[in-house]
Amino acid sequence: MREKPILAGVIGSPVAHSLSPLIHTIWAHRAQIDGYYMPVEVPASYDDFAKTMDALRTIGFAGVNVTLPHKENALRYSDEASELASKTGAANMLTFTDNGSYADNSDVTGFESAVKSAAPDLSVKGACLVLGAGGASRAIIIALQNLGAKSIFITNRTEQKAAGLAEKFGLKTLAWAKRKDAVESADLVVNTTSLGMSGQPPLDLDGAKIKPGAVIADIVYTPMETPLLKLAREVGNPGVNGLAMLMHQAAPGFRAWFGGEAEVDEDLRTALVGELERRR
Repeated sequence: MREKPILAGVIGSPVAHSLSPLIHTIWAHRAQIDGYYMPVEVPASYDDFAKTMDALRTIGFAGVNVTLPHKENALRYSDEASELASKTGAANMLTFTDNGSYADNSDVTGFESAVKSAAPDLSVKGACLVLGAGGASRAIIIALQNLGAKSIFITNRTEQKAAGLAEKFGLKTLAWAKRKDAVESADLVVNTTSLGMSGQPPLDLDGAKIKPGAVIADIVYTPMETPLLKLAREVGNPGVNGLAMLMHQAAPGFRAWFGGEAEVDEDLRTALVGELERRR
């Protein structure tokens, strides 16, 4: 008798644009696993989220990835949480078991892996600069701390939000107007804002001031090469785009729910780039 297929998905609002179903479908095909990974649109309220999670558990889902605006809802819903999820105050993974649900945050390890792949010899003994103080920046900050960063500066257009994160994680703040000068001494610059995303104005930095050899990262993947990453390429600095982080953050979920290998390679990247081009 044939066993039931493995079910998993991604929860968000909106969620139809997500590339995660394609990533997991490719990995399932490679591993010859009978499984399905689907997008599930859920309104922003916690009640809607909890009801949907209860239903998916009843159906037999192995787990779900969670994106905006539900990452804090996922942590609240869980029966148990990893140290990373608790520390960031958000979860992008929920794994369902007979004993309940387990929350984790692979955004942290996804960013770490993406940076290590792009710059294996990266040293963060100097300063790191994080632009933006939204939900994604918390995971980035912890990833930088895990990479050994001792001096992390955070800057944001709304200074109060930057101050709140700085207090929570023991960081230093920087006035938004001083961001252009700050790149002169930063070993790693990370844009977590929407600036540079399709339909948004570019992030205004001076390429001539970027420290030679510094890694420039942008968590946006539409477009693939944001104005910031184009600037990094033009001055010869290594860049990390949001697609790299997306691929690496997906791997823990696939291994947990489908039980197969989740290799991040050029074939996977090519398939995702092709899908993005098709959507243009």
